[in-house]
Amino acid sequence: MRSTIVPAQVTTVEDKITGRLGLSQLLLLTIPVFGGSALFVILPPFFSYALYKVVIIAGFAFLSGLLAIRIKGRILLSWAIAILRYNLRPRYYVFNKNSDYRREVLPKLKAEKPDQVETSKESVVIPRPQLSTAELVNIENILANPQSKLYFKTNKKGELRGYITEVQQ
Repeated sequence: MRSTIVPAQVTTVEDKITGRLGLSQLLLLTIPVFGGSALFVILPPFFSYALYKVVIIAGFAFLSGLLAIRIKGRILLSWAIAILRYNLRPRYYVFNKNSDYRREVLPKLKAEKPDQVETSKESVVIPRPQLSTAELVNIENILANPQSKLYFKTNKKGELRGYITEVQQ
C-alpha cells in the first residue's frame, strides 16, 4: 500500500460554498431560521404571532450573524471558543504521579477458601533478659573498651544484630 504526505495547507483550507461564505458561516446563518421556527411552534400562543417571539428570534439571529463574521481568516465563534477555553482552564497544575486519572480501577477479589477458621498470626515477642546492676556495669565496661570492636548488622528480614569481639580481662 502506498502512502503519500499531504501538506498541512491543503488540510486546513475551508471550502468556500457561496462567494466568501464557508460552511460554518452558512450553518451559523441558517440556524436562526430553523431555531426560530421551532420557538414559534413551542412557545405559547402556539402557531400564532406574539411580539416576544419576534424579539427572541431576532436576538438569536443577530447573535448568530455576529458569530459568523470572519476576522483574520477565522470566524468569531472560533475566537470566542478559544478565549473561553483559555479562561476556563485550571490556574494551577499540581503534579501527582499517584493520580488515579485514566487508570483502570480493578475490583478487589476475595480469595475463596473453604470454610476454615482463620487463625490470627500474633507476632512473637521475645522477652528481654532482666539483668542485675552489676551485670549492666560489666556490659557497659565491655562496650566502652575499644578492643571489643562492637558493630551491628542487619539481615534480609531487617533484624538488627550486635557483635562484640571477646576481650580477655
